[in-house]
Amino acid sequence: GFNEKSIQEIIANDPSILGLGDIVLKDKERVQPRAGRLDLLMQDPDINRRYEIEIQLGKVDESHIIRTIEYWDIERKRYPQYEHTAVLVAEEITGRFLNVISLFNGFIPLVAIQMQSFRLGDQVSLVFTTVLNEMRLGLVDEDEESQEVTDRSYWEKRGTKGTLEITDFLLKLVNEVAPDLVLKYNKFYIGLATKS
Repeated sequence: GFNEKSIQEIIANDPSILGLGDIVLKDKERVQPRAGRLDLLMQDPDINRRYEIEIQLGKVDESHIIRTIEYWDIERKRYPQYEHTAVLVAEEITGRFLNVISLFNGFIPLVAIQMQSFRLGDQVSLVFTTVLNEMRLGLVDEDEESQEVTDRSYWEKRGTKGTLEITDFLLKLVNEVAPDLVLKYNKFYIGLATKS
């Protein structure tokens, strides 16, 4: 007995049921320039993140995947001051489409949530299960421990005298605004680190 509109209202009245954290409703049926209407726009005010949510009854299909990504892209370009996550809510997310949307994950912050309804007597409950969570790509610094740390003598043997002179000159410029930074010599690059 549910339709997309009623599901939209249920989620809008209690966004916590999606399992995306302490989010609040920002807008419903948000008009997208030359692209239709975004079902729900939610926001986590604590971390300045917005969620562009597209709802589909039945099996997920290509048009809803494209629409979800398109709405996410429009919103992130219009409001770059926020981080944005595309969210697709569907009753059935088949293995084929789960594989396709997981290919985007990491490059497009994407969450897929499967929705199921259960009837107990005359009561109907909705259960939302995240089947694909957003994967954030790591930064170089986060992978630092896996990089082999070297020293200046390593780079004196591998690099040129001119390269190290330029590096020293650039460090002097950087130290004018950030005096606590030093060179950090790694196997594949020379980076910056805070004095310890």
